[in-house]
Amino acid sequence: MDFRDLNYFETVAELGHLGHAAQKLCRTQSALSKCIKRLEEELDTQLFARSGRRIVLTPTGALLLERARILRRGIEESKRQLLDFARGIRGNVRLGVSATMAELLLPAVTSQFLRAAPDVTMQLTLGMSDSLRDLLQAGHIDLMLGPLDALESAFAAHPIIDDEVVIVAGPSHPIFAQPMRVSSLAGQRWVLASNQVSTHRWLDSLLREHALPAAQVQVETNSILLVPQLIARNDLLSVLSRRNLGAGRPGHPLREVPISAAVMRRTFGVLYRDEACLTPPVLCLLNILRNDGAALMDDR
Repeated sequence: MDFRDLNYFETVAELGHLGHAAQKLCRTQSALSKCIKRLEEELDTQLFARSGRRIVLTPTGALLLERARILRRGIEESKRQLLDFARGIRGNVRLGVSATMAELLLPAVTSQFLRAAPDVTMQLTLGMSDSLRDLLQAGHIDLMLGPLDALESAFAAHPIIDDEVVIVAGPSHPIFAQPMRVSSLAGQRWVLASNQVSTHRWLDSLLREHALPAAQVQVETNSILLVPQLIARNDLLSVLSRRNLGAGRPGHPLREVPISAAVMRRTFGVLYRDEACLTPPVLCLLNILRNDGAALMDDR
């Protein structure tokens, strides 16, 4: 199917008149008639029907018009992207980042990305994974760095690193004087994200599996990393990536509660809408995350 024929067909369909379309396109009516005939012969169907002095689309013609518009927009977007690449990578990237990835990977990735694309601006949104997924689905961010679900169906996903989430508490929490068993979690008070977040759901499942009461949530927050002192000073428990524990890390002074059965294993990666038309700066950042993300984590 010839793209020029589709372009002519689109103009004829929009104007509903061969003569008007011929004037707009600077072509003869005979040339446009031949174009329509070629398309009808190729598709083995009639695309237009007469209605007085005008011509109107048949149902098949209306469907072809819809597809022709989609193709034209795709071609125009492809041309724009190629021109952008030729001129150098410019534009804006909207990146959503979970708290853990903001700490562990974002600085190194941003540094490498801005060296590769110094004229690009970045719009960063930090948040919990559930809210970031909503933003990604709605098209308000281009990429998301965060935990991957076991079965990603709504988005395209590329894994970067494996991670372990553990129970944490302040160094003087009474739980450290008890046997390190899941049953020791019964009756404790917690700082947790909303129950829409995977770490909260994992804890709920763990307690149910051991026939324990649901977690008593004392504080609900959208960023556990902002409240380690609150957790430590009020004898609360929480869940946190093991990578964030230790001196100089954002989870300090929290300690892991070493219960072997209470470890959540997950994978962090980059998510994007598979059907989205990714711009050159978004593709540049995506390629850095795919190719170098794990190494940048190791160099941290």
